[in-house]
Amino acid sequence: MTTAIIADDEDLPRKDLRRMLQQHWPELEIVAECEHGADALEAIHQYQPDIAFLDIRMPGMTGLDVANATKGRCHAVFTTAYDNHALEAFAAGAIDYLLKPISNERLVDAIARLKARLETKAAPSDLSTLMQELDKRLRPQNVERIRWISASVGDTIKMFPIDKILFFTSDEKYTRVVCADDEAHVRKPLKEIIDGLDPELFWQIHRSVVVRADAIAKAHRDELGKVTVELRGSKEVLKVSQAYAWRFKPM
Repeated sequence: MTTAIIADDEDLPRKDLRRMLQQHWPELEIVAECEHGADALEAIHQYQPDIAFLDIRMPGMTGLDVANATKGRCHAVFTTAYDNHALEAFAAGAIDYLLKPISNERLVDAIARLKARLETKAAPSDLSTLMQELDKRLRPQNVERIRWISASVGDTIKMFPIDKILFFTSDEKYTRVVCADDEAHVRKPLKEIIDGLDPELFWQIHRSVVVRADAIAKAHRDELGKVTVELRGSKEVLKVSQAYAWRFKPM
């Protein structure tokens, strides 16, 4: 039995792809549908599917991040709404992609290629370098980055410059903002804050935790393989979920 997961943060494209796969590849078993990249990574670890259909742009962890973290584990097929000009790099790298809205003809072609690879037991390609280039090429330009975080504490409004913040944690309806010498809660979900952070400077290490990368002092892996990190300027030990443990593999 050939298995697959589908990852897309929008319900309709996810449901449409499942319906089309059931029509054109009825023997394919969809073992999980995921709304976020972190969920997709966890599903790949849990179900070990043969194929992962990954939306390129998902909040937090992108489809490119998922594919890079699971390279060699399964065959990746990217779904995207980007135009053909942006997709020239895909053709050069022989990466399977499906342009939204997905056409039946294009899906049938992708299925044929996937079946051929599975029948010959071809190993999934390691496209790490190309995916890094794609990530730079497809990353939105001129995104307005957060420079300050303002938080109300009683009658006071505290101002936190972004370069002083060590980490963010999700706290129910609030986000906890922590610096070396102060902290506060803001009435804004972590997911929205992440969109304004530079992903090169701030790493998501858990669904509810984002840390400043250059503040990481060390990472620990216990006998069960669980990872925690310590930050310079903070005594707190932060948990790393399995979905993001790949960031801390030794070079």
